[in-house]
Amino acid sequence: MPNPSVISIVDDDQSLRNATRSLLRSLGWEVRVYESGEEFLDANMVSDVVCIVSDVQMGGMTGLEMYEILLQRGPAPPIIFITAFPSEATFAQARKLGAICVFSKPIDATKIQQRLDELVLDGH
Repeated sequence: MPNPSVISIVDDDQSLRNATRSLLRSLGWEVRVYESGEEFLDANMVSDVVCIVSDVQMGGMTGLEMYEILLQRGPAPPIIFITAFPSEATFAQARKLGAICVFSKPIDATKIQQRLDELVLDGH
């Protein structure tokens, strides 16, 4: 039976990926990590994912490009983007794709917990 509380983290920076994984695990989530958008898409493991947390800028495809491809494949889990380079263009593109939000790095634990709690309450 799928675990309804899996979060997938997609980030090419190993230290940030590990820090985000530790944070989300401490909040009670099961976590899967991927070092690129390509790796995440190739894994094709989204059926039990309640949310994706993805970096925007990565080597290879961006998080925005990855999510756009995922949406083209069919229904996709909600996504939270994180970025070290916030810009209005990034926010606009993320909103267009239906992102829950865009957080600047480093991630604020309280804010991400609030967004994830809202997902659970909304039944995602």
